[in-house]
Amino acid sequence: MVEISKDISRQVGLFINRRGRIDCVVVGDRGKIEIPDVATERSGRTRFRGVRFIHVHLEGELLTKEDLVDMATLHLDLIGAITYRKREGESIHIAHLIPGQKGERKWDFIGPVRLEELTVDFNELIRELENEYVRERGFSFALGSENDKAILISVVPPHKRKDVAESLSEVRSLCYSAGIDVADCVIQKPKELHPKYLIGKGKLEEVIMRSQDLDANVLIFDEELTPGQIKNISNITELKVIDRNQLILDIFAQRARTDEAKIQVELAQLNYILPRLSEKNTAFSRLTGGIGGRGPGETKLEVDKSRIRARIAAMEKRLEEIRKIRGRKREKRRVSNIPIVSIVGYTNSGKSTLLNLLTKSKVETRDTSFSTLTPTTRLIKYPERKNIILTDTVGFIKDLPEVLLKAFSATLEELEDADMLLHLVDIGSSDIEERIEVVEGLLKRLHLEEKKRLIVFNKIDRIEKNLIPLLEDRYNAVSISCTKREGLERLLGKIESTLYP
Repeated sequence: MVEISKDISRQVGLFINRRGRIDCVVVGDRGKIEIPDVATERSGRTRFRGVRFIHVHLEGELLTKEDLVDMATLHLDLIGAITYRKREGESIHIAHLIPGQKGERKWDFIGPVRLEELTVDFNELIRELENEYVRERGFSFALGSENDKAILISVVPPHKRKDVAESLSEVRSLCYSAGIDVADCVIQKPKELHPKYLIGKGKLEEVIMRSQDLDANVLIFDEELTPGQIKNISNITELKVIDRNQLILDIFAQRARTDEAKIQVELAQLNYILPRLSEKNTAFSRLTGGIGGRGPGETKLEVDKSRIRARIAAMEKRLEEIRKIRGRKREKRRVSNIPIVSIVGYTNSGKSTLLNLLTKSKVETRDTSFSTLTPTTRLIKYPERKNIILTDTVGFIKDLPEVLLKAFSATLEELEDADMLLHLVDIGSSDIEERIEVVEGLLKRLHLEEKKRLIVFNKIDRIEKNLIPLLEDRYNAVSISCTKREGLERLLGKIESTLYP
């Protein structure tokens, strides 16, 4: 290797597997060498990839920071640099990963040592290191693990100086709903977004190395990733890479219970994945069956374009059948002349709980995002009140993916027949103005801005009493507490006075 490198004045590198065979030969320039995508996959409880990378440094220098980063991000068994000096002859400098606590160095070195003096049994060394990882950290790095741990990455574009704390809080809440542990949050405010990686490659490499400290196996980006960015990031790490939209879709996949909800979720997932697939895209094959790639019900998402298109066509046909069935049910309700009130609002604002209280129902409720996917319709059961049909709908969220809005069109058509909309708002949230604007904006996108609606502030037991009248006056709203059962009579009176002026 050294002789060849000197002859061509270029660095030469070899990928060598654990059987001692050469998998790949890489040629760089005199000062550096680019490591290509490595096809070998880790499996089971194995921490490392199963290959080592040995290359020549023509200037006699030891391993560089770039070498160590490549080793860490690619999870190589080890990396070695062979150097040549006239006096010392040929020597090798080797680095390998080691388990350690947060903040500790992630690698250790062997040498530099003359080649003829190197006596280390590397296969035995790697086996011991992998066993030590398992003993000390007690985890399996197998992809598709149910115990996903994520690092959240929030990239704030220059033109969009959002409330980072609030945005991250919402993503944390989504992770909780998806059953993901959040290990750390990374915030970057670049002057301009990186076209290939969204964040700078150097920062991304830092995050990948940080994931080793924290045993994280998922990177979740708060911003939507382009198909190219997903591919580029996945090329330099085997961590699962998803964005906020995929996280929302994953929660929907977990929540889907009825056939209708499963169809709508699967359709949304397939429409989102289709433009992000390439012929050799490992990013989504990594996700299949795990976080970000769970299919509705017992199915798993396909990663073949032709099969996806056929599946989408079948789902759209079934969705159209559902739309017709719902249309017939709505027609029957219209004939009854009983007014319809639909509850809308930001996710986890208490819509299902309010439905249960007003209709004496037992619809399942959870203190998580998107606990309701399929609309529930009940009759308000207050003997002294006039008949009113109440409908609960899927919760809204900011930057709702267009594919979700389209896929849930059959569900959201329920809102078209509503005589009145109850816009339920969590008064205890720190960004109620933004949440109100998000819901109002989505209603406008659905062409429902002309509907009669009433803003209802929920969870008034969580704020100072003297603030409630001020907010009610500002928004012409009614305030209630579902948990304390406060303000329900007043709300019903307001609904009746609006429907029966």
